[in-house]
Amino acid sequence: MAIRYPNGKAYNTGLDKNNSTTNSRYVKPTLYGGRGMTLEEELNRSNEYYLSKDIAVIHKKPTPIQIVKVDYPKRSAATIKEAYFRKASTTDYNGVYKGRYIDFDAKETKNKTSFPLSNFHEHQVEHMRKCVNNGGICFAIIKFVVLDEVYLFKASDLFYFWDKQNNGGKKSIKKDIIEELGYKINYSLNPTIPYLDAVDELI
Repeated sequence: MAIRYPNGKAYNTGLDKNNSTTNSRYVKPTLYGGRGMTLEEELNRSNEYYLSKDIAVIHKKPTPIQIVKVDYPKRSAATIKEAYFRKASTTDYNGVYKGRYIDFDAKETKNKTSFPLSNFHEHQVEHMRKCVNNGGICFAIIKFVVLDEVYLFKASDLFYFWDKQNNGGKKSIKKDIIEELGYKINYSLNPTIPYLDAVDELI
């Protein structure tokens, strides 16, 4: 039976008419990240895997929101019409891994050659400083969206470039520096982003 894609193009199964493989060897499929998922979605899925395997307990921090006005068009539904942030959020994720406190932020950029430091806020960096000063493991997970590449970047290295920009330094970190100082995280099936492999290098 002929199998076709929705656009009408024939699907090549790799088998001939006798159902024998036409390829001389099996080619491992290439993983292309979460196929449209945001970095946050990829990390949430990864954390669910770590939790299910009792490897780590790491969760997305809830955003503190104060609801001001709610409309009730009917008894079974409610629509939030007005709300505001009760306080500035810190980092995106925290939890425990191998008995150590983990705290990190996830950032995406469409820039191919550098990471703009404007992606961070002062209070986020200061929060990480306090965590590091108290023995926590802090870092940023940076995704270059167009290139579909993910890196773990240590908080201590982030602090260096953050402070340097306030003293006449550049407002971004070159990608080749992130490649040199950071840890590249290759996509996998489970977990989607195995970032704890890189964390092992920090412990």
